[in-house]
Amino acid sequence: QVQLVESGGGRVQAGGSLRLSCAASEQTFTTYVIGWWRQAPGKERVFVGAIGTSGGGTQYADSVKGRFTISRDDSIKTVYLHMNSLSPEDTAVYYCAALDVGRWARRYDYGFWGQGTQVTVSS
Repeated sequence: QVQLVESGGGRVQAGGSLRLSCAASEQTFTTYVIGWWRQAPGKERVFVGAIGTSGGGTQYADSVKGRFTISRDDSIKTVYLHMNSLSPEDTAVYYCAALDVGRWARRYDYGFWGQGTQVTVSS
């Protein structure tokens, strides 16, 4: 069981930056791939990116490549989503999720989800 809590969402103007955090309370967090997903109003939840366990690399959706970066600090059981050059199309609720085994970009392989944090980008 992994409990995840996102924070850092808010409202920002187009071109701005935000950093989201995903914190866990269990030490087993370090053994999970952590993915970031987002869901815009009226749309499906889509993959943003993910980070492997220590040394496992990262993967990003084409829509955020070059603008978003994921990092993790296992010493404090936290994963970050650094978002730059934000546009109104990035407006969504952002979720982090933990994956034990499976494909990083497949939603139903993730076993644990946070409650989400709202990001709103105004033009």
